[in-house]
Amino acid sequence: MDKEDAYNELECYYAAQLAQRLRVLRYAHGFSQEYVALNAGISTFTYQKFEKGESNPGKPMNPRLSTLIALARIFEMEPWELIRFDR
Repeated sequence: MDKEDAYNELECYYAAQLAQRLRVLRYAHGFSQEYVALNAGISTFTYQKFEKGESNPGKPMNPRLSTLIALARIFEMEPWELIRFDR
């Protein structure tokens, strides 16, 4: 496996982990996808794609830092807590 393949694999792994984290947090808070999207300043469609871990078909999501900060605020956590994954 070359460096690019390893990077793509890691990017997909983190996108899937963040997608799962977003779903769990949203359910735990009792929020709708529409509520989270509106309060994060993104479209509902974009947020739905985030919960699938993708931006375009076959491409892992890559949210902006400002979006990650907004999502963390909605879930009452620090941004680093939102993207911390044990591997």
